Amino acid sequence: MKLPNGHLADLGNKIEEYSLNITHEKGKNKAILFASKLGITAENAELLKQALKQAAIDEDVIIQKTNEYGTHYNMKFRLQTEVGESPILAAWIVRSSENFPRLTTCYPVKK
Repeated sequence: MKLPNGHLADLGNKIEEYSLNITHEKGKNKAILFASKLGITAENAELLKQALKQAAIDEDVIIQKTNEYGTHYNMKFRLQTEVGESPILAAWIVRSSENFPRLTTCYPVKK
C-alpha cells in the first residue's frame, strides 16, 4: 500500500535537527551512517529530503501500528549517491487529527 497523501509529506525539522545532526545525542549515529554510506551531511541535506519526498509518493509502506496518536508506517527504499548506495528505513505517522504523513525518523539500514 502507498503512504496516505504521500504528496503532502511533512519532513518537519527531523533531517537537520536529528538524522543529520552530528551533535544530537541519539541522532549522531544516524548522521555518521548517512555520511559514511552515502556522503550525506547537513551541508547537502537536500539530497535526502528530495529522496524522502519522492519515496513518500512512490514507495510502498507497511502499517507498523495504530494507537491513540495515529497510524504509524514504515517504508524501505534504496538511495544511491555518488558516494554509495544503501537501503533507507523511513518511519512516518499520520496523526489521528490530520490527513498527511509526518516523518518520525529515517536512517540507512543493512541490506
